[in-house]
Amino acid sequence: MQATFAATLVDEWVRSGLTDAVVCPGSRSTPLALALAARPEVRCHVRLDERGAGFFAVGLALASGRPAVVLTTSGTAAAELHPSVVEAHHARVALLACTADRPPSLHHVGAPQTIDQTGLFGPALRWFCEPGVPTAETAGTWRSLAARSWAEACAGPDGPGPVHLNLAFAEPLVGDPGPLPEGRPDGAPHYAPVPAGPPADASGVARWAGRRGVVLAGAGCGPAEGVLGLAGRLGWPVLADPRSGCRRSDPLVVAAADALVRCERLRRDLLPEVVLLLGAPWASKALAAMVAEASAAGATVAAVDPWWRWIDPDRVVTEIHRADPARWLAAAADALGDAPVAGGWLARWASAERLAQEAIDAVVSAEHRLTEPAVARLLLPSLPAGSVVVAASSMPVRDLEWFAPPLPAPPRVVANRGANGIDGVSSTAQGAAAAGVGPVVGLLGDLAFLHDASSLVRPAGEPPATSCTLVVVDNKGGGIFSFLPQAAALDPSRFEQLFGTPQAPDVAEVARGFGLPVADVDTPAGLTAALGDAVGRHPLAVVVARVPGRAGNVALHERVQAAVAAAQR
Repeated sequence: MQATFAATLVDEWVRSGLTDAVVCPGSRSTPLALALAARPEVRCHVRLDERGAGFFAVGLALASGRPAVVLTTSGTAAAELHPSVVEAHHARVALLACTADRPPSLHHVGAPQTIDQTGLFGPALRWFCEPGVPTAETAGTWRSLAARSWAEACAGPDGPGPVHLNLAFAEPLVGDPGPLPEGRPDGAPHYAPVPAGPPADASGVARWAGRRGVVLAGAGCGPAEGVLGLAGRLGWPVLADPRSGCRRSDPLVVAAADALVRCERLRRDLLPEVVLLLGAPWASKALAAMVAEASAAGATVAAVDPWWRWIDPDRVVTEIHRADPARWLAAAADALGDAPVAGGWLARWASAERLAQEAIDAVVSAEHRLTEPAVARLLLPSLPAGSVVVAASSMPVRDLEWFAPPLPAPPRVVANRGANGIDGVSSTAQGAAAAGVGPVVGLLGDLAFLHDASSLVRPAGEPPATSCTLVVVDNKGGGIFSFLPQAAALDPSRFEQLFGTPQAPDVAEVARGFGLPVADVDTPAGLTAALGDAVGRHPLAVVVARVPGRAGNVALHERVQAAVAAAQR
């Protein structure tokens, strides 16, 4: 009966579009593990560590746009999924988290690997279901259960996100499935949800015509053509986060926004009257402060979001447009017609951007050794077409914001910015590569690499996946803390103990210990050559970018900022 139940779930998920499952070894999850492995339509990725497996599934979903199943056995194995479930919740990534459980008769009697898994992930879910041990009497509900779990993960009212199925299995756990309950005769899923977002009413955009405004474009902002098209109609610059897909070689695009708004006189001169927020916010505190300053001066701050999220920690948004960004952009362009633009406004931003890029180039290229800004400056232009970059939170995603240049066809950049943690970055990058979207490059620091070192454990004989290259920026510790007040307020030894936290293992030796090809570089030319040799050529490879100490990195950032400010003056 249990084998039939599990096979029915998988059959319904396949009908819905399932292509990938991440399976962690365990006994209690046997029925569903066997059912997943039996379907040729499903690629089974076996991962030893449940924490990493969850982030691997997040990477699969990020890259493919479809939910992946991640399956664990019971007990603490199930609890290990919590970080990835939280990330999927906040980042709105569809995920099917399936945890095996003991039957009710084995709870509260000291049975091994038995914990209370009801509500294990708290509110970080789109849906939770605990159907109990399968019986013949419940067979009529199995397809509905599977189809609803898929629908809730993909198209629930709160947007995509994680679903938790806590599945109780009784012994014996191994068996052959019998005839499955009949599904739709045409092979369609039991439910076929059609997301029906609210209509895109952008009629009020006409009042912005002729005013000085800016577009802040982040991940999920909508198609780049639509963003740039609307900005062009308004005569506004697009301050483009690398994750937006809009950081293109275009006169409208401003990539050095963080450096520009740190120049006090320039920021006052370019303070907008309207700010349009599209997609996830930049990580930049300086840019957030500029928006807050504009709001305090009476600017309109408009956010567009299809899921009615209140992404407004500074409480500066004055209006929220609940609509799909693509539909809203098209409606806004229609509403504008042949509206006038603010004279000279865009040209001032374009001049500031050109001077800032020249200043950044001059300072960064003057360093003969590899630096953190140089890694961010060189990485994206060095990658082949179709590449995907998975950036760690903390410094790597910020370095890309600050230093990645506009490009004619930039690589896609994604990051675990839902909860902004550094955990699971290597796993997420490998999951994205397993989706087969193109060569994947993970950009992470040494601490994030060591934190997820278990992701380098792979089954013997696993078939090669799409290439994944991990670029590890090794500055011997937590670089972001050197930019925070703790660095100046604490005794250096105490700061290193609690915040810098350099680790004893060497990153390159750790990678070699897992049998991976490793390039160890400390010059810009060495990095470019290593990327050419590794990206797209190995299933998994590591490039260790040795950079100067963290204090030197802070000083270099200060020199860059001083050069940008001098160029603007």
